[in-house]
Amino acid sequence: MKRVAFAAALVACAWALPASAETLDNAKVIELSKVGLGDEAVIAKIKASAAQYDTNTDALIALKNAGVSSAVIAAMIDASKGGGASANAQMSSDAADPKVPHPSGIYLLANWLPEPKMAVIDATTSNQTKTGGFFGYAMTGGLASMSFKTVVPNQHARTVSQRARPTFYFYFDQVGRSLSNGGASSFWVSGAVTSPNEFSLVRFDVKDGRREAKVGSFNIGGAKAGVMDKDRIPFSYTTIAPGVYEVKPDIDLGGGEYGFIYSSSTGGGVGIGAMGAQTSRIFDFSVPAEYGAPKKK
Repeated sequence: MKRVAFAAALVACAWALPASAETLDNAKVIELSKVGLGDEAVIAKIKASAAQYDTNTDALIALKNAGVSSAVIAAMIDASKGGGASANAQMSSDAADPKVPHPSGIYLLANWLPEPKMAVIDATTSNQTKTGGFFGYAMTGGLASMSFKTVVPNQHARTVSQRARPTFYFYFDQVGRSLSNGGASSFWVSGAVTSPNEFSLVRFDVKDGRREAKVGSFNIGGAKAGVMDKDRIPFSYTTIAPGVYEVKPDIDLGGGEYGFIYSSSTGGGVGIGAMGAQTSRIFDFSVPAEYGAPKKK
């Protein structure tokens, strides 16, 4: 009895920690069941915690053979339906575990810290579009392209990466989501954004206290809106859960200013007028030179 009481006390101390500090799995549920807490307490813990359960047939048999009750197993299966976490799990904005529910948004994983955490990247909205190459465009009768650049204030982003190939997590606010729990409008985008494919990763040019990135061009052949293929930095992503993606650049980034750009057109028409109506929402970050990839000689 003393051993059971001591084990129960240890579990109670663990419960005093934030739910985001741990992720339940099959082994931990077996431990909780063996100390004699009772089904009600174990199920309450399952409902309040992020989780990553194995619920295939062999795993369920192993759970039953280990003494886990049918009611607890059913609670594990129910929690797994939402992508590995209970819908009632405590939401966190900085937990490093991507299985822990987060407010919708884009996060940088600060995995260089002694205790890794996620840092939300607040979006910057750019309604200013400047032109470049107008003289060449005019002198060639439109054969040379005139470029359009989105402008972001300040020389440096607030969010800094100490990795040349940083890891990001995108949490989209989707119907039936389990890990993305409603984003604040101050840092997310409106509309049905559902995939990282709708963003472009670019490097900014820093000029006169601001950052610029090319988002279109215009010549006699017509207008092109959006980031050009040659200006995009390739990245790959994997699905963690419905509406949750892990995103990584395909190459090491050199020291500089970067951002994920989501662009939309706020007006109709074609040509220069339409280009000027483009609005960009930018999730920007910096890679200091000391952490970036070395420059090619």
